[in-house]
Amino acid sequence: MSADTNTGIFTGKSVKPEVLLLKFANRHGLITGATGTGKTVTLQVLAEGFSRHGIAVFAADIKGDLSGIAENGEPKPFLEKRARDIELENYTYESYPAIFWDLFGEQGHPIRAAIGSLGPMLLARLMELNETQEGVLTIAFRVAADEKLPLVNLRDLRAVISLVADKAGELSQTYGNVSKASVGAIQRRLLVLDEQKGEVFFGRPELDIADLMRTAPDGRGFVNVLAADKLMSTPRLYSTFLLWLLTQLFEKLPEVGDVEKPKLVFFFDEAHLLFSEAPKALLERIEQVTRLIRSKGVGVYYITQNPLDVPDRVSSQLGNRVQHALRAFTPREQRAVRAAAETFRPNPALSAEKAILELGTGEALVSFLEGKGEPSIVQRTLIRPPASRLGPVSGAERKAIIAASPLAGKYDHEDDTAGAYESLRDGQRPNGAASDPDHEWAGEFRIPKKPGASELPPPPPARRQGGRSRQSYGEAFGKSLARSLGTAAGRILDRVLRNSTKK
Repeated sequence: MSADTNTGIFTGKSVKPEVLLLKFANRHGLITGATGTGKTVTLQVLAEGFSRHGIAVFAADIKGDLSGIAENGEPKPFLEKRARDIELENYTYESYPAIFWDLFGEQGHPIRAAIGSLGPMLLARLMELNETQEGVLTIAFRVAADEKLPLVNLRDLRAVISLVADKAGELSQTYGNVSKASVGAIQRRLLVLDEQKGEVFFGRPELDIADLMRTAPDGRGFVNVLAADKLMSTPRLYSTFLLWLLTQLFEKLPEVGDVEKPKLVFFFDEAHLLFSEAPKALLERIEQVTRLIRSKGVGVYYITQNPLDVPDRVSSQLGNRVQHALRAFTPREQRAVRAAAETFRPNPALSAEKAILELGTGEALVSFLEGKGEPSIVQRTLIRPPASRLGPVSGAERKAIIAASPLAGKYDHEDDTAGAYESLRDGQRPNGAASDPDHEWAGEFRIPKKPGASELPPPPPARRQGGRSRQSYGEAFGKSLARSLGTAAGRILDRVLRNSTKK
């Protein structure tokens, strides 16, 4: 068997060659199995196959191992033996065109997104807000849109949240109740997000999704590798970013219908992080994107340990399946084995439930779509060895690949485009006070830009029509002090008079 056919990717051998047909590659897929059973190698084999056919790939590199796809594989006896066992002809070692990405800009090109492009629902999940707090955040996004205040980064969102708090009474009549407690909670969560390096993700230039669908001069598709080892320390940011990226692809790519091969294949590793504690509205959004994005020429492959991690309404959209070994020491694990076995088209000659427990490293149960789109009978399969390196690239190799990238320099420096913060700072204040280039504003207070400087609060705003003007803090303090002194003086005089009467 050669490496591929003209219409599909040779993935391994069972009683027959197992080939993932390109025309069904955008019907999505699921790769599951316990840790150490070969999921990453299966992902690498599929990514190589798509690249050979001119299809771009985007994949998260959780452990750093996938970066090796950019370098030639190294001859090893067990790889050569596997090639012979599956009758893989002309097995050679080669590298594949790769572009490295990193949300933090350390191990690849930085990835940024304007915070406004996430929308309140995704951002609320990232910030772990409750329903009431999400409602206030939604109001803030609406106010920003109505007032034409660009939401680019966290500083912009903080400025708009402060504006919403200042105008809570007025906004409540139009958008609904704005709770001060919810505003405070949102501001605190923004601070936590900032501490978790969320600020490095929000900004411009925003990622152009066309840069994920590039082909090399030799016609092979680029493999986009996202460095996710450090990103996994902030799993909410990881899952939110990947769902944002899927949504961007869904919203911006044109409809193409059924195609001979997809434009892009998207691998979502550690997929359980996407569905864990996801509210109903978000699950519905994930299901919708998964179901409809195939008509945009995009295939989505979820990778996780337990098939039960993926909700049924999403799992039902995943036609191509690779199941590596599972362990069944607990009742939940036993249910997972049964559930995984039941998702396959039965094979009279094979007990899928028993085989899942017996599979060795590099073996899997495989069922790909065939014919008119029906799943093939499940088969126990030896996965083919990859042609690229097993294991990560070195630091020097990574730097060289980044320097030679077709995107070198495009995303390296952040744009300082004015956003809502600058608009509110430099324009007319909501309370009518004039702008001041030497100070910034927090609510009704003018704050010096230079650290350590002091500034008196601004004069009270003009009297509002039909109401009383607001007091400055100086006035309020003075009146309170006068009342206190007056009360104390009255008590002293009363005590003196009573003592005089007794005498």
